Amino acid sequence: MNCQVKKMNLIEDLRFRGLINDMSDPESLEKLLSTESVVLYCGFDPTADSLHIGNLLPLMALQRFQRYGHRPVALAGGGTGLIGDPSGKTAERTLNPKEVVDSWLENIKRQLSIFLDFNSVTNPALLLNNYDWIAELNVIEYLRDVGKYFSVNAMLAKDSVKSRIENRDVGISYTEFSYMILQAYDYYYLARHHNCKLQIGGSDQWGNITAGIDLIRRTIQAPAHALTFPLITTSEGKKFGKTEAGTIWLDARKTSPYQFYQFWINVSDQDVIRFIKYFTFLDPDTISELEQSAANRPEKREAQQRLACEVTAMIHGQSEATLARQTAAALFKGELSSLTESQLRDAMSGVPATSLGIGAISRMTLLDLVVETGLCPSRSRGRNDIESGAIYLNDVRDTDPGRKITSGDKLFGRYMVLRKGKKTYHLITVAP
Repeated sequence: MNCQVKKMNLIEDLRFRGLINDMSDPESLEKLLSTESVVLYCGFDPTADSLHIGNLLPLMALQRFQRYGHRPVALAGGGTGLIGDPSGKTAERTLNPKEVVDSWLENIKRQLSIFLDFNSVTNPALLLNNYDWIAELNVIEYLRDVGKYFSVNAMLAKDSVKSRIENRDVGISYTEFSYMILQAYDYYYLARHHNCKLQIGGSDQWGNITAGIDLIRRTIQAPAHALTFPLITTSEGKKFGKTEAGTIWLDARKTSPYQFYQFWINVSDQDVIRFIKYFTFLDPDTISELEQSAANRPEKREAQQRLACEVTAMIHGQSEATLARQTAAALFKGELSSLTESQLRDAMSGVPATSLGIGAISRMTLLDLVVETGLCPSRSRGRNDIESGAIYLNDVRDTDPGRKITSGDKLFGRYMVLRKGKKTYHLITVAP
């Protein structure tokens, strides 16, 4: 993984991919990154028991920096995670018990290792926990040695604070108000003890990062820089990473590899090339070829397939990516019989489902079944859909509304899959 990329310098690569939103002193930072191996960091607060795809951009950014010879620090926010970052939030976060945050932190540490090489001979990554130094601060030290450098007027002007104060019904507690100081202290601590010269993060972190730069300038006069990435939305203006089914997690127990793969397959034509630049390490020539394919042969969805394969393999491994691709292909081709039971369950997760007893099933016709499951709203509509060839049972089209349902229709002895048209599925579980 620790290959040294030579075709572009790092800033050129980030610009090509549209990954730079803001930089502090761009000329100075670009010169620094081109002349020495820089220690940089990005923080990840444990707000759940898994990271999600909204965290992918900064995670992959750390990986990009390491590929270019820099030394990334993944900072797990065991301390700041107990406080809560107000950035991008319209209401106060729930304060979670330390034991809960600690358990989340262990999962997140494992996920961070997917992206970073901690055993590199030349530029090994570091994994640190800010609880180790924040917990050692006492109130007097915090106020006298850290807090005195922060102007309340300047803090009130920060977007993350200002938006909350202007909402009188919600406001902001002193707890969350102090988050900026604690994050700035993280940067100061890493600059002092690890020679860290750069903090990266989403554009909503600009105020927090620059507060750290100011603290470093006022205390130890060390070089400190900021680089932020754009916050991602879809071409429809929707928040990236959210679906009707909920958040897309990196943990396979919360979002299966197949569901993860499907998220990327379903990326729109308007977004796919932008996301390929963001979320893969494909070179510009390959991206250009995929861009031409998306423009000239959009129905083939080659760009979406490549994106889905690349990202799923990165997070879940090549074998899971291959399995997800095979499952998706089987559904597309109407080959449910080629799936294993676990693949079928995975493919049908999230679709409407009905459980019916074997006795009830044995008395049903196909028309009864499509109405009972709600696949068709009425018997007359169901009859029309069946006779017109729009209804499939286990991917086999059947045009006889009176066709009896038998035990031979069960897949793996317990499932039946109804489909209406190309994409509307309903899973039936047959209970004893």
